[in-house]
Amino acid sequence: MDLREQIGQRLVTGFPGTELTEDFRRMVREYKISNVILFRENITDCAQLKQLCGEIQALVRRETGHGAFITADQEGGLVTRLPGDAVNVPGAMAIAATGDPENAYRAGLLTGRELRALGVNFDLAPSVDVNSNPENPVIGARSYGDTPQEVSRYANRMIRGLLDGGVLCSAKHFPGHGDTDTDSHLALPCVDKSMEELERTELLPFREAVRAGVPAVMTTHILFPQLEPEHLPATMSRRIMTGLLREQMGFDGLIVSDCMEMRAIKDHFGTVNGVVAAMAAGVDLVFISHDTLLSGQAARAAEQAVAEGRLSAAEMQASVQRILALKEKWVDGMPEGGFDFDAARRENEALLQKTITEVHRPAGGRPALGSAPLCIGCPAYRTSLVGNVDAGETNRFGDGMARALHGSAAAMQPEPGREEIAALVELARRHTSGVVGTFNGRLRRGQLELVARLAEAGVPTVAVALRGPYDLAGLPESVWTLAAFEYTEQSIRAVARVLRGEAEPTGRLPVTL
Repeated sequence: MDLREQIGQRLVTGFPGTELTEDFRRMVREYKISNVILFRENITDCAQLKQLCGEIQALVRRETGHGAFITADQEGGLVTRLPGDAVNVPGAMAIAATGDPENAYRAGLLTGRELRALGVNFDLAPSVDVNSNPENPVIGARSYGDTPQEVSRYANRMIRGLLDGGVLCSAKHFPGHGDTDTDSHLALPCVDKSMEELERTELLPFREAVRAGVPAVMTTHILFPQLEPEHLPATMSRRIMTGLLREQMGFDGLIVSDCMEMRAIKDHFGTVNGVVAAMAAGVDLVFISHDTLLSGQAARAAEQAVAEGRLSAAEMQASVQRILALKEKWVDGMPEGGFDFDAARRENEALLQKTITEVHRPAGGRPALGSAPLCIGCPAYRTSLVGNVDAGETNRFGDGMARALHGSAAAMQPEPGREEIAALVELARRHTSGVVGTFNGRLRRGQLELVARLAEAGVPTVAVALRGPYDLAGLPESVWTLAAFEYTEQSIRAVARVLRGEAEPTGRLPVTL
């Protein structure tokens, strides 16, 4: 295998649309790019996804002689890449709300079998970040909780489920993205903690995942100045990638980067320079997720870096050997397997019902919704670039809940102002109750102001947190509050069953409010 082929094994790229583009074909042909990441924009339905994965494998095998890692961020909940006719399991915090780590195993097993049947062989999940900062805009409900012990209990069972289901997986985002109020998709965060502090919280779930046999660890684009004094994010730091993860923690699997087009890298270091620096730091598999042609530029830059001695040829070979060893087992050696979508859908619906959590019940009991509830929600919006927002997204909560409760729907903006709040309160007065779905209301306080004003006006009120449950802290005592942890049609159906009295909210809160 020559140098260009070796570098191609270490790069992952994406492409726009639902068919292989000529740019992608050229990158595989000329630069031997051997791995792909898929997003929702690449997928229309399960049949198309399976065909696309087959075409990717055929192309990469023909041009490189090896199979492709076909990767996706299929965490469940708010971060899913599979289409509407697939089965998308609940997210991490929702699973933790069930109180049973075996549900994490079942979710991982279901996801692994489904991905394998559809042609995806590498799930970029789970997040083992400890969400110790309620202001975190990017992790939140993607975390299993706010203590490292609970995160480890659930994450390790998810990892085992994915592996037993037949796909690779990665613990992310090393050495921890839970204690920041900045999104690395948009800026360069900083976690100024000592090694001792990191060992107590952030690093523990990664150590446990390594002990449990996780095959890959994904990096984070965050500054840790007490670990790396050179103003380099973890992804580009040899002290952190090689010194801490490889040598101190004894991890011998794949180190994979988060996307190098994220602004934490792109704006401060440049994507191509960042790719070379990540390889030099010890990252095996480097992601350029969107700009297909940029992967060719990165390949040329890596070739030049080897020629100039900035990248070690011996380390290049060792990295490629790690990649090929996993491909031999998980790409070439793993049968496709079948998947019973109907049975999985039934199992998943029952699992999701267990996640709905009652955070506060008023002293007088649950408010009566009456015959004409007003159901208020906002269109789902991206709190982070990692989430999904489908084209034409509407007031899914308000519309869906109104249908389920035979009420009326009203929409609010993600950050409703004073006049909008007053108008919605007046409208609710003409109904028998108000049911409000909040979405990151802790960071968009107008949503919570609306709930408080409804309660003050004497409207029987229910507030449902559709992402992190932190929205529900400090609301008036008269408000019945429920946590659903995700803004999805299946979670809305599960909440509706609780509001209709057909199911009990048996979940428990995985974090402290």
